Amino acid sequence: MIRVDKLCKQFKLSRKQKQEIEGGHAHNTLMAVADVSFTCTPGRIFTLLGPNGAGKTTTLRMMATMLKPTSGTITIAGFDTVKEAGQVRAKIGFLTGSTALYERLTPNEIIKYYADLHGMDNAKFNSRKQELFKLLGIDEFANRRIGKLSTGMKQKVSIARTMIHDPEVVIFDEPTVGLDVITARGIIQLIRGCKEQGKTVIFSTHIMGEVSLLSDDLAIIHKGQLLYNDTFEQFLKQMKSRTIEDEFIRIVGSVGGEA
Repeated sequence: MIRVDKLCKQFKLSRKQKQEIEGGHAHNTLMAVADVSFTCTPGRIFTLLGPNGAGKTTTLRMMATMLKPTSGTITIAGFDTVKEAGQVRAKIGFLTGSTALYERLTPNEIIKYYADLHGMDNAKFNSRKQELFKLLGIDEFANRRIGKLSTGMKQKVSIARTMIHDPEVVIFDEPTVGLDVITARGIIQLIRGCKEQGKTVIFSTHIMGEVSLLSDDLAIIHKGQLLYNDTFEQFLKQMKSRTIEDEFIRIVGSVGGEA
């Protein structure tokens, strides 16, 4: 279970950062996430949909304890992400489109390293590793250095790293960006598998096809604000446009932005 309540994140900006913002920025701070609230429940996939720069990654990084909220709270599996960050990290798996792996290590070495960080015993580790490596097809390159692997191979290793400790809450931040169709499809299947196992799953994307394939619940975020938060079924019922993409653009455009 994930509960997000009145979440805000404000960043201080340097002069250079202010100049780099399109159209300029008159203030010394930027509100990246503004008063966001939602709940993710076990056995359902919660999709966070928004254009690039909408606040998706900032929100998920706060969930993963990588950033602290300016205000508001997040509880994951009953633990506060600020006050009980260690307990939260033990409960979650966090996968991003940026692999950030140690290039001199092999998949075998890096997965063992993360298993040790989570305090897994050898029997559980070996069983879980065998399951994940078979599912993801990692065995054929398990002893090659990460730096020699393709983007898709690296993402598979990142997935194994994320899932090795069998987390009950899984956070996917645009995990298919830049991947080939086969690898992306494998990740979609993995996300569905997490749902079937009763895990709490939150998935961020700006790809409309993935929304249709995965969503049980849907939130649309733009300029740090939630514009929609309900079931995907209800979203389809209340659509005023012919396609999901057109409806998304209509909703985002209602606050003066383009997708």
